[in-house]
Amino acid sequence: MAHALLDERWLPKSILCLRDYNLKKFLHDLVAGITVGLVALPLAMAFSIASGLTPQAGIYCAIVTGFIVSVLGGSKTQIGGPTGAFVVVVSGIVALHGIEGLFMCTVMAGFILMVMGLTGMGAAVKFIPRPIVIGFTNGIAILIASTQVKDFFGLHLDKVPGVFWQRMEALALSFHTVSIEATLLAVGTVAIIVICRGISIRIPGAIVAMVLGTIVVAVFKLPVETIASRFGGIPSGLPHFEIPVFRADLIHGLLGPALTVAMLGAIESLMSAVVADRMSNDRHNPNVELVAQGVANIVSPMFGGLPATGAIARTATNIRAGAQTPVAGVIHSLTLLAIVLFASHWVRFVPMAVLAGILMVVSYNMGEWLEIPALLELTKTDISVWLVTFALTVFADLTVAVQAGMILAALLFISRVAATTTVQQVTDDYVEDGRVHILQDKDIPYYATIFRIHGPFLFGATDKIDVVTENMHKLPPVVILRLRNMTALDATGLFALEEVAKKLKASGRALILCGAREQPMRLIQETEFEAFVGKENICENVQEALSRAEEAFERLQPAGKGAAK
Repeated sequence: MAHALLDERWLPKSILCLRDYNLKKFLHDLVAGITVGLVALPLAMAFSIASGLTPQAGIYCAIVTGFIVSVLGGSKTQIGGPTGAFVVVVSGIVALHGIEGLFMCTVMAGFILMVMGLTGMGAAVKFIPRPIVIGFTNGIAILIASTQVKDFFGLHLDKVPGVFWQRMEALALSFHTVSIEATLLAVGTVAIIVICRGISIRIPGAIVAMVLGTIVVAVFKLPVETIASRFGGIPSGLPHFEIPVFRADLIHGLLGPALTVAMLGAIESLMSAVVADRMSNDRHNPNVELVAQGVANIVSPMFGGLPATGAIARTATNIRAGAQTPVAGVIHSLTLLAIVLFASHWVRFVPMAVLAGILMVVSYNMGEWLEIPALLELTKTDISVWLVTFALTVFADLTVAVQAGMILAALLFISRVAATTTVQQVTDDYVEDGRVHILQDKDIPYYATIFRIHGPFLFGATDKIDVVTENMHKLPPVVILRLRNMTALDATGLFALEEVAKKLKASGRALILCGAREQPMRLIQETEFEAFVGKENICENVQEALSRAEEAFERLQPAGKGAAK
C-alpha cells in the first residue's frame, strides 16, 4: 500500500485524469485547446522576437513544451510555453553567447529543474518572499515594455541596446522617425484587447487584434514592417530535430544564466499552477510539475525552441474556455502544429506593430501593479527588499537580481526568526493576563471551530494555512484563527491569511482572528487586511472571539445552518 501511494505521488496529472475520462470532458478540452492554441500563436511569436530570435522559434517552443508539460506535468490545466519572464535573460544570453549558448543554457536549466523536482524541492519556491516576487515581475514588465517601444512606434533603429538606460537613450534619439501608421496599429491593438476583455473574458482579444490588424495592413497596403519583411516569413512543415552542440568552454559563463532560467521557470510555473488550482478547484503536484518543466526545457532546444515555463495568462484562458484535463494542453500544441503545417503562409503578413501592442498589454498584465499600494503599507524592510529587487532587475541584470533576491530572502528569514526570541519574567500579572487566552476552560460551540498558528508565519511556512480550507464543506459557519502563539508575520504570511479570508467569505462563513501579538497586530492594522476582515472580527483574546462568534453566527444563521449540514 505504501509503495502504491509513493507511485501515486509521482504520477502525472494526465494519467490520473484519464481514469474517469469521457466524451463530455473531451469536447470541453477540444474547445479549450483550440482556443488557447490560437491565443498562444501571437504570444509565442512576440516573445521569441522580443528575445532576439525568429518567430518560429517561439512557435516550436510552444508546440514541444506545451505537449510535454501537459503530458508529464503535475497540474491539470497548466499550459506550458515561452513567457515574458524569459525575454530579458534570453536576449542577454543570445547577445553574449549566441544561439548555441542559449540552447546549451536551456538544457542546463532543464536538468536543474529536474533535479529540483526529483529531490522534492518543488515546495522550496515558497521560500521566496512576496516582495521579491513582486519586484521581479515589476522589473521584468518594464523591461519587456521597453523592448517593444521600437516596433510600437515603428522607429527606425538598427539595433536596440540590451542595457536599459542605453536602450531608452537610443529610443529617445530615434523618436523623430516615428511611424504614424505603426503607432495607430499598435494603439488599435491595445484598444481591441481592452474592449474584448471588457465585453467578455472568453473573447481572445489578441487573436481578434492580430487578424484585424493583418487585414488592415493587407487591404490598405500600409508601409509597416511585417514578419515577412523582417524575417522572410515562417517556414512550413515540422520543426527540424537537432541535438545542440555541447561546448565545455561555455559552461562556466552559463552557470549563472542557467540558474536564473531555472529559478524563473520554477517560480512562474508554480505560481501559474497555484492560479490554476484556485480557478479549477484542483491541487497541483509541485515536484511532478518541476520534473515536467525540466524535461520540456531539455527537449525544446532540440527543435530550435526557447526556454519555457507555465504561462499564467494562457493557463487562465484554458480554464475559462472550459478545460477539464491535460488533454486540452495537448490539443493546444496540436493546434499550433496545424497552423505551422497548413497556415504559415498567412502568418507571415502579421505586422510587427500588432505584436508589439500585444506584448505591451502582456507586460502591463504581468506587472502586479495593484500589489504595490498594499506593499507600501508594509514594513520598511519589505519595502526596501522590493525596491532593491526591482532596481536590480531593471538597471543591473536579471541574474544578479535573482541571486540578490535569494540572499535577501535568507537574511530576511534569519532576522525575523531571531526577532521572535524573547526573554520575559513570569509575574502574577503575566499569569493573570494569560487566563483569557487559554483554551482549556473554554466551551467551543457547535457553530464554531478554532485553528491555531504556532511559530513565525513567514514565507516558506504559509502553505500550512491550507489545512483551514482543504475540507471547506466540513467547516462550521464561524472559523476562529488563534494567533496567540504566532510570533511573527510578514507580507507573504499576510497575503496567505487574506486568501483564507476570501475563501471563507465566498463560502458564506465568518473569519475571526484573536490573540495576535504586537508585531503581527501592527502589520494587520497598518494594511487593508483589517478593513477586509472587519475590525470587529479581530479580537484581543479567545474569550472575546467566542463571544464575537455568537454574534457572527446569529447574523449568518441561514447560511450557517446550510454550512453546518
